[in-house]
Amino acid sequence: MAAKAFAFDVGDYVVYPKHGVGRVIELQEQEIAGMKLELYVLRFEKERMTLRVPVNKVEAIGMRKLSSDKTLREALDTLKGKPKVKRTMWSRRAQEYEAKINSGDLVSIAEVTRDLFRADDQPEQSYSERQIFEAASSRLARELAAMEKTDEPAALKKILAILNEHAPKYYEAAPVA
Repeated sequence: MAAKAFAFDVGDYVVYPKHGVGRVIELQEQEIAGMKLELYVLRFEKERMTLRVPVNKVEAIGMRKLSSDKTLREALDTLKGKPKVKRTMWSRRAQEYEAKINSGDLVSIAEVTRDLFRADDQPEQSYSERQIFEAASSRLARELAAMEKTDEPAALKKILAILNEHAPKYYEAAPVA
């Protein structure tokens, strides 16, 4: 195998848009259908999944390094903003939320987390809302944890603390006439 500059090294954390944060555990060369392929072997601990990604497909897939500190700050600032809830059908909103989560964009994932967050004193969420909220907040927490060298529960705690601190000012009851 010729010495090439790989975008990722063994041990690097990477973000695979549809699966979130994984770690490069190996660089492999395999022959598939008569073609030699160089592959990144990624491990996603939470899902207990191993994925092989051809080196030449990394850009097309959208696989990337962890976000920059600037992007992380922007995502955490997004959590502090006013939730934007469109008055469209839930099925359409759910599709938009899923697309944002699968985009792998940290700020978009933070938007979904913020928009679907419910404080303890808020009305109960539907099952599907809760599922999407948990998917988004978990994805955000895993990248935050990898960047801050902590674990997912600690990162999730930080995210929920930001949401609990800032959400109440947007949900205060309007005077009833």
